[in-house]
Amino acid sequence: MADIRNFTLNFGPQHPAAHGVLRLVLELDGEVVQRADPHIGLLHRATEKLAETRTWVQSVPYMDRLDYVSMMCNEHAYCLATEKLLGIEVPERGKYIRTMFDEITRILNHLLWIGCHALDVGAMTMALYTFREREDLMDAYEAVSGARLHAAYYRPGGVYRDLPDRMPQYVESTWTSAKKAKELNDNRSGSLLDFLEDFTERFPKYHAEYHTLLTDNRIWKQRLVNVGVVTPERALQMGFSGAMLRGSGIAWDLRKKQPYAAYDKVDFDVPVGVNGDSYDRYLVRMEEMLQSNRIIKQCIAWLRQNPGPVITDNHKVAPPKREDMKSNMEELIHHFKLFTEGIHVPPGEAYSAVEHPKGEFGIYFISDGANKPYRMKIRAPGYVHLAGMDEMSRGHMIADVVTIIGSQDIVFGEIDR
Repeated sequence: MADIRNFTLNFGPQHPAAHGVLRLVLELDGEVVQRADPHIGLLHRATEKLAETRTWVQSVPYMDRLDYVSMMCNEHAYCLATEKLLGIEVPERGKYIRTMFDEITRILNHLLWIGCHALDVGAMTMALYTFREREDLMDAYEAVSGARLHAAYYRPGGVYRDLPDRMPQYVESTWTSAKKAKELNDNRSGSLLDFLEDFTERFPKYHAEYHTLLTDNRIWKQRLVNVGVVTPERALQMGFSGAMLRGSGIAWDLRKKQPYAAYDKVDFDVPVGVNGDSYDRYLVRMEEMLQSNRIIKQCIAWLRQNPGPVITDNHKVAPPKREDMKSNMEELIHHFKLFTEGIHVPPGEAYSAVEHPKGEFGIYFISDGANKPYRMKIRAPGYVHLAGMDEMSRGHMIADVVTIIGSQDIVFGEIDR
């Protein structure tokens, strides 16, 4: 009688649900997964090595390209670590702007996550809904930095510039009638803060639509409930963080436990799951979006009342104002030294982490006193979560592997670094 043997299957790297270039080698018994072996490195861009040959400021745009759906959160960790080495303080207004944009980024990330996760599982409509809201927030990114995706808006010492007083407007074109352009410009007639305030008023209604589409949907629950269960003990042992840890019932959030920026001055709750399955992680991230909306509202209210500087006035770190540079020799020298040599960071080492939408994103620096890092190490949350893939998918079907990858919220830019 013939032996019944397990067979091996490549899941990805071209599979649309592999989210980038994940090659998952699955050992199958029929359709049941016996072992899942993630092969990584197909997107390796040597970010950590490149940082050793770039000045401290030149590496900020590389951060956007790590987890390319949580751009400003990556920059935030980088700037915090640099500021820790420099021993400088960010102005209060700069802290609030960072807090607000971190939460805008969290909503952007979770919208893309829920759109793609639902798409992977088979719910086509979600992506159309979530991209509608992403469009507004992308416009906020574009208003402050000029780029919709790779913003490079944070700087060691604060943010690049203050919030704009006006929003870009739609104009009549081949694709947009005058009537449509007027409709689209309704909430763009004021400043960026007015535009964001309008968004925060509208968002809970949109959020309720996602719940209507998915939360009690029979197929959605059949695909997610009891799939990829992680116990609280195992989640801690495997080094999970973010929604992967909170979904298992552990209320660990760096914004509460180790506050940075203005998080100790805003009021929000930390949602926690019960069962540690994919469905609980879905509910945790859904609630996080509403909490982020709440934080953005508080930041808008504070920023309206408190004008002031947004970046440090230490000209060894941040460039002087243009008009000062053109009328004052000392400022001109500062400007010249900053843009040719860059910042000189004192020798030492520092680790700074932020509560990134996917978990704890940390940057570890060693400085030898030069104008570029001696060594940089990135602690990417997705890397740790992908390592739990084997344990989470054992005993499940091939179709459940797609659910688990979606539930981990994996983006390959940060895993391969």
